[in-house]
Amino acid sequence: MDSDGTQDARGTHANPVPRPAGPPRPPSAPPRPDRAPGLPPAVMPSPRAASTVADWLDEERPAARTGIWRLGYRPPSAPRTAERLAPVTVVGMLVPLVIALVLWSLWRRGGLPYQFTLLRLFTPDDWWWGGTIASPKSMEGAEARVVYDGVFFAVLVYAMGRLGSWPHAVRHFVARRPQPARALVALLGALAALAFVFPGAFGVGWDALPVVDPLFSLIVLVSGSYELFASPLFTNALYAVITALVVWPFARVGGWLPYGRQLLAARRAGPEQVRPALARPLSQWPGLRDAGQDEAADLLTAELAAGRMNDVDCVRVRRAWTAGLTEFRDTVLRRGGAAWAHPSGARDLPRRGARHDLLTGQVRVGRWVAAERTPVAYHDAGAALGPDVLGTSLLAVGPSGSGKTRTLIEPLTEALALQALTGACAVVAVSSPGSGPLGSDSAFDVIVRIGDPSSVHDLDPYAGSDDPDEAAAVLAEALVGDLDTVSAQGATTALAQLLGPYRSAYGRFPALPGLRELLEGEPAALAALREAVAGDEVMRRELEARVRQTGTPGDAGRALADRLALLSRPVFAEFFGGGGEAHRAFSLRAVAHHPLRVRVDLPERGHEEASRLITRLVLAQFHTVVRERREHFACLVLDDATGAVTDGSVRRLQRLRSQNAGVVLALRTIGDVPEALHGPLYGAVGCRMAFSGITTWDGSRFAQTWGTEWVETTEVAKHTVFADQPMTRAIHALRKLVTGKAVTTDAVTVREVERERWSASRLAHEVPAGHAVLSLTSTAGEHAPPLLMDLRG
Repeated sequence: MDSDGTQDARGTHANPVPRPAGPPRPPSAPPRPDRAPGLPPAVMPSPRAASTVADWLDEERPAARTGIWRLGYRPPSAPRTAERLAPVTVVGMLVPLVIALVLWSLWRRGGLPYQFTLLRLFTPDDWWWGGTIASPKSMEGAEARVVYDGVFFAVLVYAMGRLGSWPHAVRHFVARRPQPARALVALLGALAALAFVFPGAFGVGWDALPVVDPLFSLIVLVSGSYELFASPLFTNALYAVITALVVWPFARVGGWLPYGRQLLAARRAGPEQVRPALARPLSQWPGLRDAGQDEAADLLTAELAAGRMNDVDCVRVRRAWTAGLTEFRDTVLRRGGAAWAHPSGARDLPRRGARHDLLTGQVRVGRWVAAERTPVAYHDAGAALGPDVLGTSLLAVGPSGSGKTRTLIEPLTEALALQALTGACAVVAVSSPGSGPLGSDSAFDVIVRIGDPSSVHDLDPYAGSDDPDEAAAVLAEALVGDLDTVSAQGATTALAQLLGPYRSAYGRFPALPGLRELLEGEPAALAALREAVAGDEVMRRELEARVRQTGTPGDAGRALADRLALLSRPVFAEFFGGGGEAHRAFSLRAVAHHPLRVRVDLPERGHEEASRLITRLVLAQFHTVVRERREHFACLVLDDATGAVTDGSVRRLQRLRSQNAGVVLALRTIGDVPEALHGPLYGAVGCRMAFSGITTWDGSRFAQTWGTEWVETTEVAKHTVFADQPMTRAIHALRKLVTGKAVTTDAVTVREVERERWSASRLAHEVPAGHAVLSLTSTAGEHAPPLLMDLRG
């Protein structure tokens, strides 16, 4: 990517041609204001964004769980029945209150003289607080009664709070409320408590609670005189202490101190810092304005309002700003919404068949069904996929006609192609043979039609590699990776013993027909290669070792040559390096450097085995090229992965999530994969999808992978009641005669049992047509359990 807004499709063909990033800045755009040097930027009113794209940009996208369509998503509110207090809790609150009121009434009326209370056991008549045992300080009866009232009231309040459920009630009605409602409710409670403690201050006529008078009596007993109360300072200080003691519990419940600190910090920060950038509409480009790029923000806002920018342009410019590209301001002012366009110059797809939200990278593929075991957050919410879950790879299993291509593969390919236009993704889609291409031709940058003479591009079988060992490993994986009779190491060694000398002699790797002749031990081909490497002793020894092994028992060359014969048919004569300059060789390594959109069309029916070999070749090359460091996401979509999964590919699948890449595998049945790889394949992918119509055999694999969960079950058993008394037996007999049923009683048993999340039988028989069961795992480790999804929603 160049600073002048041009990009280079480097790696797609031999002579790349720079292409303009997009059309020039339209003349109808508003003129840019000139600024005098040294003056601060002028604050200009931005035009109000009224286009559809601006509305899409400003729409709310709340944080949601994995797999939920975030655009316009509204988190469900918790059921109100769950907030109600249980009857047992209410009874636990009322019973201690009634007991406390009865005891307090009896105490005040003299029904419980203080001599019979627990307080009397600790307060003998001959001494009291404020003196010593040798010289006790006596007190008058009225003052003693006041102190006793206060202590007895404190004991009752403490017992009421401990025996009842008052802390739970306070947390339920006050502590769970957000600020400032929580602080306001606590303030009202504090005022009510103060009204009972100081009734005279509020002009009410009821008696005060025994809080102030007992404290005054204790001070008199300790000091021995009333002179302290003559000082207004002492009295006011005492009232302040009492008020603080009464208000302190309400302040703790209401969170007054943290709320006050929050308000103080917001006041100190100032109005500009308190309001975050995201509080303003995204169509006004708040991030640019906060960084001082007002001119660029005004221009982009005007282009949005005029409808000259689409969602692809918005996401692409935001990505360029986030990446910190140099000369951002100049490029935006020169090209507007067309800045940093895709190397192809395209700014949108010719046709869209699914709902996309490029700001979050999601594509909507259906709707989560509200079922009994579905979490509330997923009830009737949109089902969406994005790079965050595709980075863990996706395995989809469903019979023909279940909708894998129409409802999953095509929307995913379309979404990845759109994200490639923003520079965030590179996609390689492999169409299944005979089912037609994935998407229109104008939606891809490179189209490789294997076996079609009109194809512009050819597929490089060596993935543009310069290392003979790496090229041999990729080709061996594609040719004999699914065979148990030939080891991958032996096949790699046999190919490397030929590719190394050939490249050393001719500076390139051989075409597949020529490689087949060398593997079969053709004398003329071997003699020509031996003569070409005569001066290189190391390569000559490599070639002689291959010649000695040719035709021996256990030689991997014969199996490699037989598989290469499938690609040496006349229909493939001009492909895989055999057509000269007729087709431009495309290297899959280009997707590691550019956000390309590549489609590989497999040959039509009649070449099923060759199609599987080519699919394995593309998968092996993809695993090799994505090892290189890049910023964009790379994804390989296989519409039919039959025969493509091998032992080596399963091992490499597990490393893709750390390489910012992923693979989408679609299978008609898991039987298309060797049985020894069933468990490792399900464990290697993070997302698993079972379509309707699968067999119980395929369902058993999903059931084992998804595991079990603990659920609470209720069992009701009816037992016949046998009466002992004659009258009861007569009543039971009469009841049975009238109703025709014996008298029974219900025995309810509630227990937790371990049950499969989705059993094989349920997957095979209870998933309706047009539905699928999908489980997701994101690259961050977040999980979504296997849930039923309506693909038509």
